[in-house]
Amino acid sequence: MVKKKIQDNDRLYSALRPWVDFNTRHSYRRFEVHGRENFPKKGAMIFGINHSNTLMDALVVLATSRHKKVFMARGDIFANPTVAKILRFTRILPLFRIRNGVAAVRNNTDSMEQAVDVVHDGVGLYMFPEGRHRTKHSLLQLSKGIFHIAMDSNREFGEDRPVYLVPVGIEYGDYFRFRSTCMVNFGEPINVTDFIKNSTEENEAVLMNQLRGMLSERISKLITYIPDDEDYDAIWEMVKMKNEKRAGGLYKKMLRNRATVEKIEQFKESHPEEAKNLFVKVMDFAKERVRQKISVTSTAKKRPLLNSLWKLLVAIIGLPYFLASTVINAIVWIPTLIVKSKLKDKAWGNTVCFGGKLLIFPLVFIGGTVALFCNLPWYWALVGTVALSYSYLFWYDYQELVRRMISDIRWTFKGKLRKAYEELNLWLY
Repeated sequence: MVKKKIQDNDRLYSALRPWVDFNTRHSYRRFEVHGRENFPKKGAMIFGINHSNTLMDALVVLATSRHKKVFMARGDIFANPTVAKILRFTRILPLFRIRNGVAAVRNNTDSMEQAVDVVHDGVGLYMFPEGRHRTKHSLLQLSKGIFHIAMDSNREFGEDRPVYLVPVGIEYGDYFRFRSTCMVNFGEPINVTDFIKNSTEENEAVLMNQLRGMLSERISKLITYIPDDEDYDAIWEMVKMKNEKRAGGLYKKMLRNRATVEKIEQFKESHPEEAKNLFVKVMDFAKERVRQKISVTSTAKKRPLLNSLWKLLVAIIGLPYFLASTVINAIVWIPTLIVKSKLKDKAWGNTVCFGGKLLIFPLVFIGGTVALFCNLPWYWALVGTVALSYSYLFWYDYQELVRRMISDIRWTFKGKLRKAYEELNLWLY
């Protein structure tokens, strides 16, 4: 009997995936995908993605299209046999690192062969070459696994079909708040076959390092990229304050962010002492802003009190729906809050909330729909069902609305802090 490949069709997987993709997209108030026109018309594709938000990174990439996808993840999460079976069902292959032990690394031979076979069959292979997630608008050094697979694939079938490394950037509005924003940005691919064919270098290690540099550079151009040094936090705070509320989609916002980072870096290079003093002031302001529970979105508003008034009106109108949603969805949000409170890595919070929506909310929806149609006329039951379908997401959106409203009111009456903000002269940089 021929062993089933990880990329082969699976009826159960195909049946479940639309529900997973639907919940992924609706985990964000705004979800955008850009750059799909960069995909080569012909060829095998291996996707290299920045890794900043745990499992959500794989889920948002999965939700970008209905195309078949196979992922690779760090090998240590496959230690439990049951978990390993679940991961394989979800089309995830293990990739072991030297830190997992020499014995574990030997298993990479099989994983690499399967990965090359995936690419050979025309299925996209998606990898996070940083090796671990980190909630920063930056990049760690890329590991070599993705380049080994690209070069092995090129050796096996590059003469018949070119192999491409496709850079992918994921940009989140917030790493820790459920129902924030998400943009997935596909960049210009690297034709590995042509690169190797046209290179005069014969040393594979050197070729891989060159490919690593190219992929890292291309990923960094797809996100708000900030050099990971001692000034990272101050620069990111300045970027948020300057661009948080300007109009336009997520892609335009990312471009504005990048332009702001470039200006700050130029100022830092030309006026190092002034920049150093500015960064200190920015971080002092940021610490005080956070201490007083003022959102960075409030600092970007010229009339925060006026903004808070319309939010108050919406909050009053939506209060009955929010209270009903709180009661109805208690079976969902109580377990998620308990789990989130025990997390050591808070970046997993969005994944937990997604899991509640994916796995528990259907029970609420089915039970509530049956109760409505059993006790109300069909037309009222239908209205109730529509309201019920959005209730879990509304519960989060309402809290965010109230949080920002309170923040706007606080910002209105914090004259000393507002003066400190004005003195930063952010518009000059």
